Amino acid sequence: MATEITASSYIQHHLTNLTYGQLPAGYQRGDGSVLSESLWTFAGSGQEAADMGFWALNVDSMAISILLGAVFYWMFRSVAKKATSGVPTGMQNVVETIIEFVQSNVSSMFPYKNPMVAPMALTILVWVFFMNLMDLVAIDLIPEIAKIVGVSVFGADPHHVFFKIVPSTDPNITLGMATCIFILILFYSVREKGIGGFMGELCLHPFSSKNIALQAFFVPINFVLEFVNLIAKPVSLGLRLFGNMYAGEMIFILIALMFSGGFLMGIFGGGLQLVWAMFHILIISLQAFIFMVLTIVYMSMAYDTGEDH
Repeated sequence: MATEITASSYIQHHLTNLTYGQLPAGYQRGDGSVLSESLWTFAGSGQEAADMGFWALNVDSMAISILLGAVFYWMFRSVAKKATSGVPTGMQNVVETIIEFVQSNVSSMFPYKNPMVAPMALTILVWVFFMNLMDLVAIDLIPEIAKIVGVSVFGADPHHVFFKIVPSTDPNITLGMATCIFILILFYSVREKGIGGFMGELCLHPFSSKNIALQAFFVPINFVLEFVNLIAKPVSLGLRLFGNMYAGEMIFILIALMFSGGFLMGIFGGGLQLVWAMFHILIISLQAFIFMVLTIVYMSMAYDTGEDH
C-alpha cells in the first residue's frame, strides 16, 4: 500500500543523511523488529542514524566530498600540465585568476613564510565552493537516482533510501575541516612561540599586573577567557558555513513543496526557485571565501608573537 508523502515527511527525508553505523543488540527498529545482536547497517530513519552514535558514517557526505576533491585535483592538475607561457585562455585563464586571487589574499594577510598556507587556502576556497555549489543541483534529482539504485539494485525500501548531496550542510564535514585547521593553529602556535609563549597567551592576557600575587589571581580568569576564545575559532568556523548552507538548502526544499500545490503554485515556485538560486550563488561564493580568509587570519595569529606591537 502506498504511503502518502506529507510536507513534513518530505522535508525530513531530504534532511536525512545516508548513514552507516552499528545498532546495539536489543534495539527496536522502525518496523518493530528487535535485534538479537548488534548490527552494522544503513540507518532506516533519522532516529536510527542518531542512535548509531559517534562512529556512524554519513556515506553520502563523505562520498560527495571525496568526489569533489578529486574533481578539484584533476581540474587544476590538468591545467598545470597543459599550461602555456602565452596569454591564457579558457580553463587556464580561470585557474590562473583563482590562484592569483588566493595569492593576493595570502600575501596581504599572512606576512610570514610558510609554503603550505597558499596551497591550503586555494584548496579550501575551491573545495568548499564545489561543496556549496551542489546546492544548485535540482533538489530531487540525485536523491531520486539514489532511490532507484537502492530499490532496483539492493532491494531497499524506497522510503528508507536517503541521500544528501551538499556536504557543507553536514556539520560533521564542516566541523571536521575546522578541527583540522584548529590542529594546525595549535601546532604552529607552539612551534613559533614555544610552550611557554603559547601558555603565556592563554594565561597572561587580557588582565595583567606587575604585582605577582595579583597576576596569579588573574591567571585562571585569563585562561578561561582565552581558552573560550581559542575554542570559539574552529566552532564558529565550522558552524558558520554549516548554518548558512543548511538555511539555503531548507529554503530550496520549502520552495520545492510549492510544486505539489497545483499549476499556478508550481509556476510561482519555479520562478521563486530561479530567483533564490541566482541569489544563492553569492552566498555559495561568499561562504567559501570567508572560510578561506578566516583560515589565513587564524594561521597568521598563530605566527604572531607580539614583537611587532
